[in-house]
Amino acid sequence: MKITNVEAFILESPFDIKPPEGSDEARGVKHCLLLKVSTDEGITGWSDVETSPHVGEAVVNAPVSGSGVFEGLKALVIGEDPFDVERLWDKIYRGTIYFGRRGVAMQVLSGFDIACHDIIGKAIGRPVHKILGGARRDKVRAYASTLFRPTTDAMKQACEFYMQRGFTAVKFGWGVFGQDLKLDIKLVAAARETLGPDIELMIDPGWMVNRSAYDAIALCRALEPYNIYWLEDFLHPENYDGYGKVKAAGVKTRLAAGEQEATGWGFRELIQRGGIDVVQPDLSRCGGFTQARKIMWEAEHAGADVCPHAWLTDLLTAASLHVNAVLPRSLFLEYNVSDNPMLREVIRNPVQMDAEGYIAVPQGNGLGIEINENAVKRFCVNL
Repeated sequence: MKITNVEAFILESPFDIKPPEGSDEARGVKHCLLLKVSTDEGITGWSDVETSPHVGEAVVNAPVSGSGVFEGLKALVIGEDPFDVERLWDKIYRGTIYFGRRGVAMQVLSGFDIACHDIIGKAIGRPVHKILGGARRDKVRAYASTLFRPTTDAMKQACEFYMQRGFTAVKFGWGVFGQDLKLDIKLVAAARETLGPDIELMIDPGWMVNRSAYDAIALCRALEPYNIYWLEDFLHPENYDGYGKVKAAGVKTRLAAGEQEATGWGFRELIQRGGIDVVQPDLSRCGGFTQARKIMWEAEHAGADVCPHAWLTDLLTAASLHVNAVLPRSLFLEYNVSDNPMLREVIRNPVQMDAEGYIAVPQGNGLGIEINENAVKRFCVNL
């Protein structure tokens, strides 16, 4: 089997993207990048990628430079065997190293790696979790991943809505959080009051507000009465020692981070220096399944949990379900609840949550998710 093409599709939402003004659901991202990897045997693999799609497309289609280190992804992989995921991962990493190593080059490499695993699963007639070593579970508890609402009443209405949908865990992030500490505490208090003691509540306060470690310690302690499950990505992604200071302060709340991190060696720094409790690799940004295997080992060695970050289409949701299936211990599946047809309609067989708040691990070949290519073309702006 040989790779014959790699295509980058830039999708555009029909909606303007802005924070919720009331209890209404956010629209999610304005643009989304999908990768399609084709082979000479007619088998295709897909992935979405959480990145800047227009820059990602340039990484895919950049021409051969002749130097071996400024290459486009497509030029590096045409004619290669998609089963050679470890060798291909290293070839692409080295071939893009002068403009890559992190950021969009790593994110496009991640999507390509996911698509290759999708192809492998389809070719051998097995789901990805079989390739990763075998599932320990066939369903994963989902949490609703959403933005903070601007008022306590809106927070309560949003919580009631997620409870009615059957979620047993909710994460609020970004939005208005971080502008006024007193308001922040009131919003979290309103969520906990509405959710009650048995529904888990996670908080993602956003790292772009430039907190110091001192500020983060104070925030953790202010939120402790509300029994949040974890506090996520609250410092600059490279501030490993800041995370370590917060952990060393003896805060009671689990510390979670990693959606901005990549590679097994990058996560080793975050885990060892940051002392985090929950490792959150985004499969479309961390290096794909090939690096996720290494990240899982680093976390297990350090006694940390792994809970993948997943906030795009059901392609990434499915990829995260396969990782959750093989983990020694699975906490949650992050489920993007944003109201955005661009993210929903490109999938023919969306994942479904059951009455107990769990989502089944796909059992179809590869990722187990089918793409609606007509919908892709409808939202695509670069064909």
